[in-house]
Amino acid sequence: MSYIAVVDYGVGNLKSVSNAFAYLGIETKITGDPDELELAQAIVLPGVGAFPDAADKLRATGLDQSVVKQGRKKPVLGICLGMQLLLDRGEEVRPCPGLGVIKGVCARIPTEEKLPHIGWNSLTFPSRSPLFEGVDEGSYVYFVHSFSAQHTDPDQVSAVSQYGVPVIAAVQNGNFFGCQFHPEKSGETGLAILQNFAGLTR
Repeated sequence: MSYIAVVDYGVGNLKSVSNAFAYLGIETKITGDPDELELAQAIVLPGVGAFPDAADKLRATGLDQSVVKQGRKKPVLGICLGMQLLLDRGEEVRPCPGLGVIKGVCARIPTEEKLPHIGWNSLTFPSRSPLFEGVDEGSYVYFVHSFSAQHTDPDQVSAVSQYGVPVIAAVQNGNFFGCQFHPEKSGETGLAILQNFAGLTR
């Protein structure tokens, strides 16, 4: 049986991601078992909450090493906190190492706008990623966050939004993809992005 593994490491947002894929007719398995990540066609690392808590839980279960290992041969998508965890480190609450597969630091958005940033913002694409195939420039997606990727390699930035300052909305490095926004809550645009991700397994 083929499926996309939705990584369960004790940080919410699992069911909504799984439901969005189900709507598209795509099989998922919510799992915290590294062996099941090995068997999956692709991996989604979702999450809401604080960076250090999530990073500690990933390390405690060995899921951190498993996600990195599997990303060498199959697509991995980090969503919101999941994208932040792909970075070199986080600065929320305390300095904490991330998975180190995307260059950059997770830090508070340096904006004078109200935080957390909650709502719909449009995307621009400094470089085209297969994640956004068929998605129009200026399409709107849904954000909920106070922290974002910063000091990132420009070549790894695939989408940008604006919230008083430019905010990195999506990243890619090889098989590793990240969305700071929530595609599972972003209507038809979000579903198209998830469909594109699933299509990378073919």
